[in-house]
Amino acid sequence: MTDKLDKYYTEFDYGSRTPVYVDPNELTDKQRERLMYSDNFCILPWVHMHAFPDGRAYPCCLSLMEHPIGNLKKNTMAEVWNDTPIKNMRKNMLTDKPCKECTKCYEREKNGFFSMRNDQNKNLGHYISEVDKTNVDGSLDEFKIRYYDIRFSNLCNLSCRSCGDIFSSNWVKESKKMGWLPKDAPNVNYAGRYEMDMWEQLQPHLDTVENVYFAGGEPLMMKEHYNLLDALIARGRTDVRLNYNTNFSKLIFKKTDVLELWRKFDRVSIGASLDANYERGELMRRGTDWQEIVENRKRMIEIVPNVDFFISSTLSVMNAYNIVDFHKEWVDKGLIQVQDFNVNILQDPYRYRLDILPRSMKQELTKIYEDHIAWCEPNDHLSRVTGGFKGAITFMNSEDRTSFIPEFLKRTAELDVVRKENFFSIFPELQKLTEYA
Repeated sequence: MTDKLDKYYTEFDYGSRTPVYVDPNELTDKQRERLMYSDNFCILPWVHMHAFPDGRAYPCCLSLMEHPIGNLKKNTMAEVWNDTPIKNMRKNMLTDKPCKECTKCYEREKNGFFSMRNDQNKNLGHYISEVDKTNVDGSLDEFKIRYYDIRFSNLCNLSCRSCGDIFSSNWVKESKKMGWLPKDAPNVNYAGRYEMDMWEQLQPHLDTVENVYFAGGEPLMMKEHYNLLDALIARGRTDVRLNYNTNFSKLIFKKTDVLELWRKFDRVSIGASLDANYERGELMRRGTDWQEIVENRKRMIEIVPNVDFFISSTLSVMNAYNIVDFHKEWVDKGLIQVQDFNVNILQDPYRYRLDILPRSMKQELTKIYEDHIAWCEPNDHLSRVTGGFKGAITFMNSEDRTSFIPEFLKRTAELDVVRKENFFSIFPELQKLTEYA
Protein backbone atom coordinates (compact mmCIF):
# COMPACT_ATOMS: atom_id res chain seq x y z
CA MET A 1 0.00 0.00 0.00
CA THR A 2 1.34 3.49 0.70
CA ASP A 3 4.15 4.78 2.92
CA LYS A 4 1.56 6.59 5.06
CA LEU A 5 -0.29 3.38 5.84
CA ASP A 6 2.95 1.49 6.40
CA LYS A 7 3.93 4.10 9.02
CA TYR A 8 0.52 3.73 10.66
CA TYR A 9 0.89 -0.03 10.86
CA THR A 10 4.40 0.05 12.34
CA GLU A 11 3.64 2.73 14.94
CA PHE A 12 0.15 1.69 16.09
CA ASP A 13 -0.08 -0.96 18.81
CA TYR A 14 -3.54 -2.46 18.46
CA GLY A 15 -3.53 -4.28 21.79
CA SER A 16 -2.10 -1.47 23.90
CA ARG A 17 -4.33 0.38 26.38
CA THR A 18 -2.08 3.45 26.38
CA PRO A 19 -4.07 6.57 25.35
CA VAL A 20 -3.22 7.74 21.83
CA TYR A 21 -3.80 11.50 22.05
CA VAL A 22 -2.45 12.33 25.50
CA ASP A 23 0.82 11.58 27.25
CA PRO A 24 0.04 9.21 30.15
CA ASN A 25 2.68 11.04 32.20
CA GLU A 26 0.51 14.17 32.04
CA LEU A 27 -2.40 12.35 33.68
CA THR A 28 -3.09 12.05 37.38
CA ASP A 29 -2.66 8.64 38.98
CA LYS A 30 -6.44 8.21 39.15
CA GLN A 31 -6.92 9.19 35.50
CA ARG A 32 -4.20 6.81 34.38
CA GLU A 33 -5.64 4.02 36.50
CA ARG A 34 -9.10 4.44 35.00
CA LEU A 35 -7.95 4.52 31.38
CA MET A 36 -5.26 1.88 31.42
CA TYR A 37 -5.90 -0.57 34.27
CA SER A 38 -9.51 -0.45 35.40
CA ASP A 39 -11.68 -3.53 34.80
CA ASN A 40 -14.88 -1.53 34.41
CA PHE A 41 -14.27 2.13 33.57
CA CYS A 42 -15.24 3.38 30.11
CA ILE A 43 -15.00 6.95 28.85
CA LEU A 44 -18.07 6.69 26.62
CA PRO A 45 -20.81 7.74 29.11
CA TRP A 46 -18.99 11.09 29.37
CA VAL A 47 -18.54 11.77 25.64
CA HIS A 48 -21.07 9.72 23.69
CA MET A 49 -24.61 8.48 23.29
CA HIS A 50 -25.77 5.74 20.96
CA ALA A 51 -29.19 5.23 19.40
CA PHE A 52 -30.76 2.22 17.72
CA PRO A 53 -32.96 2.89 14.67
CA ASP A 54 -35.99 2.06 16.83
CA GLY A 55 -35.18 4.94 19.20
CA ARG A 56 -33.67 3.06 22.12
CA ALA A 57 -30.67 4.92 23.55
CA TYR A 58 -27.57 3.15 24.87
CA PRO A 59 -24.16 4.12 26.20
CA CYS A 60 -22.66 2.42 23.11
CA CYS A 61 -23.50 0.07 20.25
CA LEU A 62 -22.33 -3.02 22.17
CA SER A 63 -24.62 -2.47 25.15
CA LEU A 64 -27.06 -5.23 26.01
CA MET A 65 -30.30 -4.60 24.16
CA GLU A 66 -32.41 -5.33 27.23
CA HIS A 67 -30.83 -2.43 29.15
CA PRO A 68 -31.46 0.83 27.26
CA ILE A 69 -30.70 4.09 29.05
CA GLY A 70 -33.56 5.98 27.41
CA ASN A 71 -35.97 6.28 24.49
CA LEU A 72 -35.31 8.92 21.83
CA LYS A 73 -38.79 8.49 20.45
CA LYS A 74 -39.96 10.17 23.66
CA ASN A 75 -37.04 12.29 24.86
CA THR A 76 -34.18 14.30 23.42
CA MET A 77 -30.56 13.21 23.80
CA ALA A 78 -30.02 16.13 26.18
CA GLU A 79 -32.78 14.80 28.43
CA VAL A 80 -31.43 11.25 28.38
CA TRP A 81 -27.90 12.57 29.10
CA ASN A 82 -28.67 13.10 32.77
CA ASP A 83 -31.44 10.56 33.29
CA THR A 84 -31.11 7.97 36.06
CA PRO A 85 -29.71 5.00 34.05
CA ILE A 86 -26.66 6.78 32.66
CA LYS A 87 -26.03 8.62 35.94
CA ASN A 88 -25.92 5.24 37.69
CA MET A 89 -23.49 3.96 35.09
CA ARG A 90 -21.14 6.87 35.68
CA LYS A 91 -21.26 6.38 39.44
CA ASN A 92 -20.50 2.66 39.05
CA MET A 93 -17.56 3.34 36.77
CA LEU A 94 -16.11 5.97 39.09
CA THR A 95 -15.87 3.31 41.79
CA ASP A 96 -14.76 0.60 39.31
CA LYS A 97 -17.98 -1.40 39.63
CA PRO A 98 -19.37 -3.40 36.69
CA CYS A 99 -22.42 -2.19 34.78
CA LYS A 100 -25.16 -4.52 33.53
CA GLU A 101 -25.14 -2.68 30.21
CA CYS A 102 -21.48 -3.57 29.55
CA THR A 103 -21.36 -7.37 29.81
CA LYS A 104 -20.44 -7.86 26.14
CA CYS A 105 -17.19 -5.97 26.65
CA TYR A 106 -16.49 -7.92 29.83
CA GLU A 107 -17.06 -11.19 27.95
CA ARG A 108 -14.78 -10.11 25.11
CA GLU A 109 -12.02 -9.14 27.51
CA LYS A 110 -12.38 -12.44 29.39
CA ASN A 111 -11.77 -14.28 26.11
CA GLY A 112 -8.76 -12.22 25.09
CA PHE A 113 -10.35 -9.74 22.67
CA PHE A 114 -9.48 -6.06 22.71
CA SER A 115 -12.88 -4.71 23.71
CA MET A 116 -14.68 -1.59 22.62
CA ARG A 117 -14.28 -0.29 26.17
CA ASN A 118 -10.50 -0.53 25.93
CA ASP A 119 -10.50 0.88 22.41
CA GLN A 120 -12.50 3.97 23.36
CA ASN A 121 -10.46 4.61 26.52
CA LYS A 122 -7.43 4.48 24.27
CA ASN A 123 -8.72 6.75 21.50
CA LEU A 124 -10.84 9.15 23.56
CA GLY A 125 -8.81 9.09 26.76
CA HIS A 126 -7.72 12.69 26.29
CA TYR A 127 -11.21 13.65 27.50
CA ILE A 128 -10.60 12.07 30.91
CA SER A 129 -10.79 15.53 32.52
CA GLU A 130 -14.53 15.51 31.70
CA VAL A 131 -14.85 12.66 34.18
CA ASP A 132 -13.50 14.89 36.94
CA LYS A 133 -16.45 17.24 36.36
CA THR A 134 -19.02 14.60 37.30
CA ASN A 135 -21.48 15.71 39.96
CA VAL A 136 -22.11 13.57 43.05
CA ASP A 137 -25.34 12.21 41.56
CA GLY A 138 -23.57 11.15 38.32
CA SER A 139 -24.86 14.05 36.25
CA LEU A 140 -22.86 16.39 34.02
CA ASP A 141 -23.50 20.11 33.68
CA GLU A 142 -22.56 20.17 29.99
CA PHE A 143 -23.89 18.02 27.15
CA LYS A 144 -21.17 17.78 24.52
CA ILE A 145 -20.83 14.82 22.19
CA ARG A 146 -17.24 14.05 21.18
CA TYR A 147 -17.93 10.65 19.66
CA TYR A 148 -21.03 10.36 17.48
CA ASP A 149 -22.71 7.05 16.62
CA ILE A 150 -26.39 7.46 15.95
CA ARG A 151 -28.03 4.94 13.65
CA PHE A 152 -30.25 7.42 11.85
CA SER A 153 -32.47 4.66 10.48
CA ASN A 154 -32.65 0.98 9.56
CA LEU A 155 -32.48 1.78 5.84
CA CYS A 156 -30.53 -1.04 4.22
CA ASN A 157 -30.29 -2.82 0.88
CA LEU A 158 -29.32 -6.19 2.38
CA SER A 159 -30.92 -8.68 4.74
CA CYS A 160 -28.03 -10.50 6.43
CA ARG A 161 -28.85 -13.79 8.16
CA SER A 162 -27.33 -12.67 11.46
CA CYS A 163 -29.19 -9.34 11.42
CA GLY A 164 -32.88 -8.45 11.83
CA ASP A 165 -35.60 -5.90 11.18
CA ILE A 166 -34.27 -3.45 13.80
CA PHE A 167 -31.22 -2.79 11.61
CA SER A 168 -32.47 -3.57 8.10
CA SER A 169 -35.47 -2.26 6.20
CA ASN A 170 -35.17 -5.27 3.86
CA TRP A 171 -35.49 -7.54 6.88
CA VAL A 172 -38.76 -5.81 7.80
CA LYS A 173 -40.34 -7.11 4.60
CA GLU A 174 -39.28 -10.67 5.39
CA SER A 175 -40.37 -10.40 9.02
CA LYS A 176 -43.84 -9.47 7.79
CA LYS A 177 -43.91 -12.55 5.56
CA MET A 178 -42.88 -14.73 8.50
CA GLY A 179 -45.50 -13.18 10.77
CA TRP A 180 -42.86 -11.75 13.11
CA LEU A 181 -44.06 -8.19 12.47
CA PRO A 182 -47.55 -6.84 11.78
CA LYS A 183 -48.34 -6.18 8.12
CA ASP A 184 -48.74 -2.44 8.73
CA ALA A 185 -45.31 -2.02 10.40
CA PRO A 186 -43.24 0.70 8.65
CA ASN A 187 -40.38 -0.60 6.51
CA VAL A 188 -38.06 2.24 7.55
CA ASN A 189 -37.70 3.28 11.19
CA TYR A 190 -35.98 6.46 12.39
CA ALA A 191 -34.14 6.82 15.67
CA GLY A 192 -35.75 10.09 16.71
CA ARG A 193 -39.24 11.44 17.24
CA TYR A 194 -39.53 12.16 13.51
CA GLU A 195 -37.44 11.52 10.43
CA MET A 196 -34.86 14.32 10.72
CA ASP A 197 -34.94 14.67 14.51
CA MET A 198 -31.53 13.12 15.18
CA TRP A 199 -29.93 15.16 12.42
CA GLU A 200 -31.35 18.34 13.94
CA GLN A 201 -30.18 17.38 17.45
CA LEU A 202 -26.67 16.85 16.10
CA GLN A 203 -26.28 20.48 14.98
CA PRO A 204 -25.05 21.92 18.33
CA HIS A 205 -22.30 19.27 18.42
CA LEU A 206 -20.80 19.80 14.97
CA ASP A 207 -18.06 22.02 16.37
CA THR A 208 -17.14 19.67 19.25
CA VAL A 209 -17.48 16.21 17.74
CA GLU A 210 -14.12 14.56 17.14
CA ASN A 211 -14.95 11.07 15.99
CA VAL A 212 -17.95 9.89 13.95
CA TYR A 213 -18.84 6.23 13.52
CA PHE A 214 -21.22 5.43 10.68
CA ALA A 215 -23.19 2.20 10.69
CA GLY A 216 -26.77 1.28 10.07
CA GLY A 217 -28.72 0.02 8.39
CA GLU A 218 -26.35 0.85 5.60
CA PRO A 219 -24.83 4.32 6.14
CA LEU A 220 -23.68 4.83 2.54
CA MET A 221 -27.29 4.94 1.36
CA MET A 222 -28.52 7.38 4.04
CA LYS A 223 -28.92 11.07 3.18
CA GLU A 224 -28.03 12.03 6.76
CA HIS A 225 -24.56 10.58 6.24
CA TYR A 226 -23.93 12.88 3.27
CA ASN A 227 -25.52 15.82 5.07
CA LEU A 228 -23.04 15.32 7.91
CA LEU A 229 -19.98 15.08 5.66
CA ASP A 230 -21.06 18.20 3.75
CA ALA A 231 -21.64 20.08 7.02
CA LEU A 232 -18.21 19.14 8.36
CA ILE A 233 -16.52 20.17 5.11
CA ALA A 234 -18.38 23.50 5.13
CA ARG A 235 -17.15 24.15 8.69
CA GLY A 236 -13.58 23.23 7.85
CA ARG A 237 -13.86 20.21 10.16
CA THR A 238 -12.06 17.78 7.88
CA ASP A 239 -9.96 16.86 10.92
CA VAL A 240 -12.89 14.84 12.32
CA ARG A 241 -12.09 11.14 12.29
CA LEU A 242 -14.52 9.14 10.17
CA ASN A 243 -15.03 5.47 10.93
CA TYR A 244 -17.39 3.15 9.07
CA ASN A 245 -19.06 -0.18 9.31
CA THR A 246 -20.51 -0.66 5.83
CA ASN A 247 -21.62 -3.60 3.73
CA PHE A 248 -19.47 -2.00 1.00
CA SER A 249 -21.98 -2.79 -1.74
CA LYS A 250 -22.66 0.76 -2.99
CA LEU A 251 -20.13 3.60 -3.10
CA ILE A 252 -22.25 5.99 -5.16
CA PHE A 253 -25.36 7.59 -3.67
CA LYS A 254 -27.53 9.17 -6.33
CA LYS A 255 -24.80 11.16 -8.12
CA THR A 256 -22.39 11.46 -5.19
CA ASP A 257 -19.27 9.29 -5.17
CA VAL A 258 -18.34 8.80 -1.53
CA LEU A 259 -14.70 8.23 -2.50
CA GLU A 260 -14.47 11.87 -3.59
CA LEU A 261 -15.77 13.00 -0.20
CA TRP A 262 -13.37 10.75 1.71
CA ARG A 263 -10.46 12.36 -0.11
CA LYS A 264 -11.21 15.61 1.71
CA PHE A 265 -10.82 14.21 5.24
CA ASP A 266 -7.60 13.64 7.15
CA ARG A 267 -8.47 10.29 8.73
CA VAL A 268 -10.98 7.85 7.28
CA SER A 269 -11.20 4.19 8.30
CA ILE A 270 -13.48 1.74 6.51
CA GLY A 271 -14.51 -1.49 8.19
CA ALA A 272 -16.23 -3.58 5.51
CA SER A 273 -18.79 -6.03 6.89
CA LEU A 274 -17.85 -9.00 4.73
CA ASP A 275 -18.24 -12.42 6.33
CA ALA A 276 -17.44 -14.84 3.52
CA ASN A 277 -16.62 -14.86 -0.19
CA TYR A 278 -18.52 -15.77 -3.35
CA GLU A 279 -21.81 -17.65 -2.91
CA ARG A 280 -21.26 -18.01 0.83
CA GLY A 281 -20.95 -14.25 1.19
CA GLU A 282 -24.02 -13.71 -0.99
CA LEU A 283 -26.13 -16.11 1.06
CA MET A 284 -25.02 -14.80 4.47
CA ARG A 285 -25.61 -11.19 3.41
CA ARG A 286 -28.58 -11.52 1.05
CA GLY A 287 -28.56 -8.91 -1.69
CA THR A 288 -24.77 -8.91 -2.05
CA ASP A 289 -23.22 -9.09 -5.51
CA TRP A 290 -19.77 -10.50 -4.76
CA GLN A 291 -18.15 -9.29 -7.97
CA GLU A 292 -19.40 -5.79 -7.21
CA ILE A 293 -17.74 -5.95 -3.78
CA VAL A 294 -14.41 -6.90 -5.38
CA GLU A 295 -14.68 -4.13 -7.98
CA ASN A 296 -15.49 -1.57 -5.27
CA ARG A 297 -12.32 -2.51 -3.41
CA LYS A 298 -10.20 -2.25 -6.56
CA ARG A 299 -11.63 1.19 -7.34
CA MET A 300 -11.00 2.32 -3.76
CA ILE A 301 -7.33 1.27 -3.98
CA GLU A 302 -7.01 3.27 -7.19
CA ILE A 303 -8.77 6.47 -6.07
CA VAL A 304 -8.17 6.70 -2.28
CA PRO A 305 -5.16 4.49 -1.45
CA ASN A 306 -4.50 6.45 1.76
CA VAL A 307 -7.89 5.63 3.27
CA ASP A 308 -7.55 2.88 5.86
CA PHE A 309 -9.50 -0.20 4.85
CA PHE A 310 -10.01 -3.46 6.70
CA ILE A 311 -12.50 -6.28 6.65
CA SER A 312 -14.62 -6.47 9.79
CA SER A 313 -15.89 -10.01 9.58
CA THR A 314 -18.57 -11.16 12.00
CA LEU A 315 -17.44 -14.62 13.04
CA SER A 316 -20.33 -16.97 13.68
CA VAL A 317 -21.27 -20.60 13.15
CA MET A 318 -22.05 -19.83 9.52
CA ASN A 319 -18.62 -18.67 8.35
CA ALA A 320 -16.58 -20.54 10.98
CA TYR A 321 -14.76 -22.67 8.40
CA ASN A 322 -14.69 -20.29 5.43
CA ILE A 323 -13.35 -17.19 7.17
CA VAL A 324 -9.72 -18.34 6.93
CA ASP A 325 -9.90 -19.05 3.20
CA PHE A 326 -11.63 -15.72 2.62
CA HIS A 327 -8.92 -13.83 4.49
CA LYS A 328 -6.11 -15.59 2.63
CA GLU A 329 -7.72 -15.03 -0.76
CA TRP A 330 -7.99 -11.27 -0.34
CA VAL A 331 -4.40 -11.10 0.85
CA ASP A 332 -3.25 -13.20 -2.11
CA LYS A 333 -5.16 -10.96 -4.53
CA GLY A 334 -3.55 -7.84 -3.09
CA LEU A 335 -6.89 -6.42 -1.92
CA ILE A 336 -5.73 -6.18 1.70
CA GLN A 337 -2.62 -6.80 3.73
CA VAL A 338 -2.57 -9.54 6.36
CA GLN A 339 -3.29 -7.12 9.22
CA ASP A 340 -6.32 -5.58 7.48
CA PHE A 341 -8.75 -8.05 9.01
CA ASN A 342 -10.79 -7.76 12.19
CA VAL A 343 -12.52 -10.70 13.85
CA ASN A 344 -15.79 -9.36 15.19
CA ILE A 345 -17.03 -12.22 17.33
CA LEU A 346 -20.81 -12.67 17.23
CA GLN A 347 -22.25 -12.69 20.74
CA ASP A 348 -25.96 -12.37 19.99
CA PRO A 349 -28.26 -14.02 18.97
CA TYR A 350 -27.07 -17.16 20.74
CA ARG A 351 -28.19 -19.50 17.94
CA TYR A 352 -25.35 -18.18 15.75
CA ARG A 353 -22.59 -18.10 18.37
CA LEU A 354 -19.44 -20.08 17.69
CA ASP A 355 -19.71 -21.88 21.02
CA ILE A 356 -22.87 -23.78 20.00
CA LEU A 357 -20.72 -26.10 17.88
CA PRO A 358 -20.15 -29.69 19.06
CA ARG A 359 -16.79 -30.60 20.55
CA SER A 360 -15.49 -32.41 17.43
CA MET A 361 -16.07 -29.34 15.24
CA LYS A 362 -14.50 -27.07 17.85
CA GLN A 363 -11.40 -29.26 17.78
CA GLU A 364 -11.25 -29.01 13.99
CA LEU A 365 -11.62 -25.26 14.04
CA THR A 366 -9.09 -24.82 16.82
CA LYS A 367 -6.48 -26.51 14.61
CA ILE A 368 -7.55 -24.44 11.56
CA TYR A 369 -7.33 -21.19 13.51
CA GLU A 370 -4.00 -22.09 15.12
CA ASP A 371 -2.52 -22.81 11.68
CA HIS A 372 -3.93 -19.52 10.40
CA ILE A 373 -2.46 -17.61 13.34
CA ALA A 374 0.96 -19.04 12.48
CA TRP A 375 0.46 -17.93 8.86
CA CYS A 376 -0.58 -14.42 9.92
CA GLU A 377 1.92 -13.69 12.69
CA PRO A 378 4.98 -12.67 10.58
CA ASN A 379 2.96 -9.94 8.84
CA ASP A 380 0.33 -9.00 11.43
CA HIS A 381 2.02 -5.79 12.57
CA LEU A 382 -1.11 -4.66 14.44
CA SER A 383 -1.65 -8.03 16.17
CA ARG A 384 -5.30 -7.46 15.35
CA VAL A 385 -5.83 -10.64 13.31
CA THR A 386 -3.83 -12.98 15.52
CA GLY A 387 -5.45 -11.55 18.64
CA GLY A 388 -8.87 -11.99 17.08
CA PHE A 389 -8.38 -15.64 16.19
CA LYS A 390 -6.77 -16.41 19.54
CA GLY A 391 -9.78 -14.84 21.21
CA ALA A 392 -12.10 -16.85 18.96
CA ILE A 393 -10.46 -20.10 20.08
CA THR A 394 -10.91 -19.18 23.74
CA PHE A 395 -14.47 -17.94 23.21
CA MET A 396 -15.47 -21.03 21.24
CA ASN A 397 -14.11 -23.49 23.80
CA SER A 398 -15.20 -21.70 26.99
CA GLU A 399 -18.82 -22.88 27.04
CA ASP A 400 -20.91 -25.79 25.77
CA ARG A 401 -23.97 -24.28 24.14
CA THR A 402 -24.91 -27.15 21.86
CA SER A 403 -28.45 -26.85 23.23
CA PHE A 404 -28.86 -23.91 20.84
CA ILE A 405 -28.18 -25.99 17.71
CA PRO A 406 -31.90 -26.89 17.21
CA GLU A 407 -32.73 -23.18 17.33
CA PHE A 408 -30.05 -22.53 14.69
CA LEU A 409 -31.49 -25.27 12.49
CA LYS A 410 -35.05 -24.02 12.94
CA ARG A 411 -34.23 -20.43 11.96
CA THR A 412 -32.05 -21.62 9.06
CA ALA A 413 -34.91 -23.74 7.69
CA GLU A 414 -37.38 -20.87 8.06
CA LEU A 415 -35.15 -18.49 6.14
CA ASP A 416 -34.46 -21.10 3.46
CA VAL A 417 -38.21 -21.35 2.85
CA VAL A 418 -38.96 -17.64 2.68
CA ARG A 419 -35.82 -16.87 0.64
CA LYS A 420 -36.00 -19.99 -1.57
CA GLU A 421 -32.43 -20.88 -0.61
CA ASN A 422 -30.64 -24.02 0.56
CA PHE A 423 -28.17 -23.14 3.28
CA PHE A 424 -26.45 -26.53 3.57
CA SER A 425 -25.87 -26.80 -0.18
CA ILE A 426 -23.73 -23.65 0.11
CA PHE A 427 -22.25 -24.57 3.51
CA PRO A 428 -21.83 -28.38 3.30
CA GLU A 429 -19.11 -28.21 5.97
CA LEU A 430 -21.89 -27.55 8.52
CA GLN A 431 -24.10 -30.47 7.46
CA LYS A 432 -23.10 -32.37 10.60
CA LEU A 433 -25.21 -29.98 12.66
CA THR A 434 -28.41 -31.49 11.21
CA GLU A 435 -27.76 -34.55 13.40
CA TYR A 436 -28.75 -32.37 16.38
CA ALA A 437 -32.28 -31.57 15.13
